[in-house]
Amino acid sequence: MYGSFRIGIYAYLLEQTQLQNVAKGKNKNDISFGQKLAMGCCSGGIGSFIGTPSELALVRMSGDNKLPPAERRNYSNVIDCIARIGKEEGITKLWRGATPTVLRATLLSSAQLGVTSEIKGYLSKSGWFGPNGAYFYGFPMMFCSTLCSSFVANIVANPFDVMKSRLQSMPVDASGKAMYSSMGDCFVKSVKSEGVFVLWRGFFPAFVKLAPYTVISLTLADKLTRAVTGKDAL
Repeated sequence: MYGSFRIGIYAYLLEQTQLQNVAKGKNKNDISFGQKLAMGCCSGGIGSFIGTPSELALVRMSGDNKLPPAERRNYSNVIDCIARIGKEEGITKLWRGATPTVLRATLLSSAQLGVTSEIKGYLSKSGWFGPNGAYFYGFPMMFCSTLCSSFVANIVANPFDVMKSRLQSMPVDASGKAMYSSMGDCFVKSVKSEGVFVLWRGFFPAFVKLAPYTVISLTLADKLTRAVTGKDAL
């Protein structure tokens, strides 16, 4: 859900910016790197906010077996998890951890989409991958663009991944008091007790997970959009 929304919103914003450039008599691709990052921020934030309840459910379910038997929630499926959180903890708790989740998605999408667009434009003009990057249907150019953006995205998003996971899986006692009161509280306690590098804990496994997803999803989105509409998604 999150991935579909963010790519769709980014493609729409990119197209509208290109149309505005054409209307002004400018080159349609005369779009600054800052504008691309801003469009990535916007699309990632909106998509993430919409998808937070389902992501919370996945985090809860994956971490349930790690809890002591007495503390396990024993959700039967994602729908049961979302329904029980809403019923037992309140509807607003479906967006628990939304702040780091949205901030993470904003930075992640900004890096993934904005950096991919920028590198793609640079490589297309460079001639390294043929005229307009058309060598082998543009797949090598997209591979390089998306792989580089994956690395940048992982650097900026990993600290929020750590905070998000801790907030969404933290235990809550019988009185309803949670281990962390906010993202800032989680950040301070984590860095104080484990050092600053805890923010990049799991970096390489996260990159190995993120890179194939980024390469495949963004390449498919770009190529399918081009095939169906004749326009670039990125």
